[in-house]
Amino acid sequence: MLYSKIEGEGKPLVIVHGFMGMSDNWKTLSGQYAAKGFQVHAVDMRNHGRSFHSDIFTYAAMVDDLAQYINFNKLEKVDLIGHSMGGKAAMFFAMKYPQLLNKLVVADIGPQYYPPHHQDVLGALNAVDFTTKPSRGEVEAVMAQHLPDAGTRQFLMKNLYWVEPGQLGFRINLPVFNEQVGNIGEALPEDAVYNGPVLFLRGDRSKYIRQEDVPLIAKHFPQYELKTVTNSGHWIHAENPQEFLQYTLEFLTA
Repeated sequence: MLYSKIEGEGKPLVIVHGFMGMSDNWKTLSGQYAAKGFQVHAVDMRNHGRSFHSDIFTYAAMVDDLAQYINFNKLEKVDLIGHSMGGKAAMFFAMKYPQLLNKLVVADIGPQYYPPHHQDVLGALNAVDFTTKPSRGEVEAVMAQHLPDAGTRQFLMKNLYWVEPGQLGFRINLPVFNEQVGNIGEALPEDAVYNGPVLFLRGDRSKYIRQEDVPLIAKHFPQYELKTVTNSGHWIHAENPQEFLQYTLEFLTA
C-alpha cells in the first residue's frame, strides 16, 4: 500500500507528486485544500518517499497502486491532482479507472512521449558515495559539480534521510530509476479517450506543454481546459502556489 499523508475532512482529493518528489512537496497546498473542505490524500508513489521499493516501475503499475489505495480507503470517486510524472500517471489512471474519478487536474505535462531528459539529475545522484558517510553539505557539494541549478538540488536533497545515526541515504530507488527512467516519458495510447472534466495547467516559462501539443490534449481529453500559471517554470505549484491554488479550486469547486 502506498504511504500517504491524510489531512482534512470532506470531498476526497488525491495528490500525486512528480519524478523524484514526494508527498512532503505538497505540504503547504495540502493544508490549504483541507481548509477548503477537502480530505487530502498526498501519496508517495512506489520507489519514492516512504512508499515501498519495487523492480517494476511503469505507469501501468502506478495506476494500479492508486486504484488499490482508493479502494482500500473506500474513497469512491476522487478528485485527482498530478504534477509531471504524477500528471502522466493521473492521465493513465483516468483511462483505466474512469469510474473512480470525479475531476482531474494535470500540472505541466502533456499526453505525448517525452524523450529521456533526466541525465544530469541522475548523474548528480549517482556521484554521491554514501560509503564515505558524507554530511548533507558534502552531498550537496558533490551534486553541485553535476547540477549547477540550486533549486533542483534543493528539491533532490529532500530525498536525503538518516538510514542510521551518521549514515545518510536517498529514499528513492535510484538503481531502478537508472534502469527504467525511459518509462517516465511514455505516451498515452493513441486511441485513449477520457470524457470527464480535466484542467491542464502549464507554467509560462515551461516547455512541457507547448501550443502544438494542444490538439493532442483535445483528442485524448475532449472536456479539457488549459490555463497558464504566470511567473513559473515546470514546478508551477511551488513557484506560484497562489495562482495554482486559485485555478485548481475554481475548477474543483465549480
